[in-house]
Amino acid sequence: MMDPIADMFTRIRNASAVKKPELVLPLSKLKYEIAKILESEGWIKHTEIIPGGLNGRHSSFDQLKIYLKYHKSGQPQISTIKRISRPGLKFYVNKNELPTVLNNFGMAIISTSKGLMTNREAKKQKIGGEVLGEIS
Repeated sequence: MMDPIADMFTRIRNASAVKKPELVLPLSKLKYEIAKILESEGWIKHTEIIPGGLNGRHSSFDQLKIYLKYHKSGQPQISTIKRISRPGLKFYVNKNELPTVLNNFGMAIISTSKGLMTNREAKKQKIGGEVLGEIS
């Protein structure tokens, strides 16, 4: 797999489109941190780690389980989720160029020297970095 973050975003987008309550994907520290940011910002319900061999598929690798969030009308909480910085084209911003997503109704995930954070947190800390993706 060339871009595991893009794969994660595509799986979330596809599961939301068919209104699945949860999805399971291979675990990595970066994907787990992204899922924790999505959870803390209210875009998903919950995230958990499934130890290898316990999910019924007899996988020896740990997996990440994400519980999606929907409005009362049945519409998914995440309407768009897209990858900005790709392996072939990195997109870096400094503290003055941090993106504003959907007039602050959305958010961007920034990889900084102090770890992953939202665009609002990066503005507060006055730090730039690589824009991994945008959610709205």
